[in-house]
Amino acid sequence: MSGEHEYPVVAEGLRKTFRHTRRSGLPDKLAVDGVSFNVRKGEIFGLLGPNGAGKTTTIKMLSTLLIPDEGSVRILGMDGIKDVKNVRQRINLVSGGERGLYYRLTGRQNLRFFANLYDIAKVGQEALIDKLLDIVGLTEAADIKVEDYSRGMKQRMHIARALVNDPEILYLDEPTIGLDPEIARDVRSLIRKLAGSGKTILLTTHYMFEAEELCDRIMIISKGRSVGYGTVAELKKMVPDTNIIEVVTNDDPHDTVAKLSSEHFIQHVNTERIAGRHCTRIQLKDRTDLLSYLDTVFSKYGIRKIGYDEPTLEDIYISLVGGEGQEDGGHHR
Repeated sequence: MSGEHEYPVVAEGLRKTFRHTRRSGLPDKLAVDGVSFNVRKGEIFGLLGPNGAGKTTTIKMLSTLLIPDEGSVRILGMDGIKDVKNVRQRINLVSGGERGLYYRLTGRQNLRFFANLYDIAKVGQEALIDKLLDIVGLTEAADIKVEDYSRGMKQRMHIARALVNDPEILYLDEPTIGLDPEIARDVRSLIRKLAGSGKTILLTTHYMFEAEELCDRIMIISKGRSVGYGTVAELKKMVPDTNIIEVVTNDDPHDTVAKLSSEHFIQHVNTERIAGRHCTRIQLKDRTDLLSYLDTVFSKYGIRKIGYDEPTLEDIYISLVGGEGQEDGGHHR
């Protein structure tokens, strides 16, 4: 198998700095600092990291929208920096948010516009548009103006627009951000369907559960650098000393959790309400045996379950990025 087909995306030593004018008084921002990875044909590859970590900048360099200061990009065997025209014919990009569609046009008219932009033959355009509307579940809304679409419908229309040129590689930058859980679930189902049809997908997301559900391999970026790279199982091996204790209680242990978060032996602690119970996950900095201590501390809240647990992708993420961007930990389940 040739390298082109096995690894449609190859990034080597990507580096990008955004420079400010002297008059602005702002320091230059090193957004991506020597990032290297490859993406296999037909896989969903995840880029994870806090806000400002360099995910979107990396996606823009891979999709010809930004030129790296250093490093190389190969897309389907082509030079992603020099051979921009040919690369763009075979890739497409979907960004989270609502920009990029013509709101006063219907869904069908939007797709017709983009089909003309890509020089799709007129003779096959309507059949293609019908097919794309069906793929994203918008057939019944085809002749409604996009300004009247819900946010989830707009996001599905973004994906339909990105499929007009039948791209071999699809970049999805935060495709479910801001969507209601049910709509986000539909978008994830569509992403799986696209990967199953042979598309190579590079996905950025803040949601750890989404990455764990969708991605074959993952790279975690922190402050412009790769801090973890591989399958979820391989990433777990990078933090073998992670110690996770899960406590399920009847009552909300908010006060105790707040106190624990400042303890020197705690890496991270988080509580969620799930199915009427309060589930607290405590990540220790080392393997100190604190089970009996925590059993005593949480006893007043009515313990349903307490014990050690396998680390999730979210636990791994927190270990690898440290204190940076812990608000992005993907608590939306």
